[in-house]
Amino acid sequence: MTSPVNQTRTSLDTSAARKLASTLKTPPQMQAISPRWLLKVLPWVEVSGGTFRVNRRLTHTLGNGRVEFVATGADVRVIPAELTELPALHGLDDPEALQALADACVQREYAAGDTIAELGRPVEEIVLIAHGKVRKLGPGAYDGETTLGVLADGDFAGDGALTGEPGDWPHGLVAVTRTTVLALPLAGVTAVADRSPGLRTHLAEASARPAPAVNKRGEADIALASGHAGEPALPGTFVDYEASPREYELSVAQTVLRVHTRVADLYSEPMNQVEEQLRLTTQALRERQEYELVNNREFGLLHNADFRQRVRTRGGPPTPADLDELISRRRKTQFLLAHPRTIAAIGRECSARGVYPDSATLDGHTVTAWRGIPLLPCDKIPVTATGTSSVLAMRTGQENQGVVGLRQTGIPEEYEPGLNVRFMGINEQAVISYLVSTYFSAAVLVPDALGVLEDVEI
Repeated sequence: MTSPVNQTRTSLDTSAARKLASTLKTPPQMQAISPRWLLKVLPWVEVSGGTFRVNRRLTHTLGNGRVEFVATGADVRVIPAELTELPALHGLDDPEALQALADACVQREYAAGDTIAELGRPVEEIVLIAHGKVRKLGPGAYDGETTLGVLADGDFAGDGALTGEPGDWPHGLVAVTRTTVLALPLAGVTAVADRSPGLRTHLAEASARPAPAVNKRGEADIALASGHAGEPALPGTFVDYEASPREYELSVAQTVLRVHTRVADLYSEPMNQVEEQLRLTTQALRERQEYELVNNREFGLLHNADFRQRVRTRGGPPTPADLDELISRRRKTQFLLAHPRTIAAIGRECSARGVYPDSATLDGHTVTAWRGIPLLPCDKIPVTATGTSSVLAMRTGQENQGVVGLRQTGIPEEYEPGLNVRFMGINEQAVISYLVSTYFSAAVLVPDALGVLEDVEI
């Protein structure tokens, strides 16, 4: 029997070589990182003292809020104190009278298409909209009708009858969706006023009080003269300011990053473990920062939009007409922000009408645009359980009297602008701790810098 030929290897075996080869690695990946367009487009103002004050001209606005309600099953009642949101009842400090007015309200239900108030009919009640959407209809050209606006939850109509002759309805009210209304009859108001001297006096003073001289934005008027000849006496004037301007304090988002010394010492090649941990922690803080800028109840954009800058869709889905209505509320709308699902709904509505949105280039990226205004995705804008969301429209920058971001740079141990990492020590378990903090806020310099398209069905 012939023995096999002894074959000697002339090169290193692959299985042996694999033991010495290092794998090609990526840095740790993170799915939660989003484009964070809001942080990119906001101009950031340095707040060296930690507080930013917005000085404005004096503005006369009364009762421009919304009335709130409570529901027990299908029974809906208005909160008595919320009736002071009606201009004629603003400042009324008479709980008994407010309770009596709330008790006088009558609940009514309307289906889509029902008429709530008819144009030209006498005003006999104040309409408080508890839930639903109502279209205001006025006379149009050639005996037609035209839409004057949309009312929804918390809005009211007919309240001018409290301070003068009731008169007739200047517009009609038609339910767009199933609507719940609380009607406050004027006869009920009269009956309560007969029993309540405080309410009777308050309404009499409100009727006799002259309306303040204001411009179309509600600011105290500046007396001027123009078009005159000769030497007439010129009006004297001054520009009044708000006595108590709003101040924004920087908010904070923080966390404590912990890394074991054994990991930092032994497993930091080829990638530094502490640096990678800090990088991912910083990304998470930036995501939370954008969430707070949208949703925080103190300074978040959704909660700081002026009530007069809130628009509702005419039907439900976001149509081109709704977007036009939103951007027409302010000069120089620079950015639109919406949840990605909302942007998809806008695209569907445009396609159904044979209209196609524009595109724009922003920061090297091609994004969807409407009327040349970039429409940016922001997944921090909430989507409700009923499938509705909002669209933000804003003008930015101090030079434009717009929306600005607030931060302070140059803080101790700064890691990124407005974000620092401070060493907190090593505990008895040999764990290193770092305090990671970012300080920020946002301010709306004038009310028309920010608008919201609400109740968008997606």
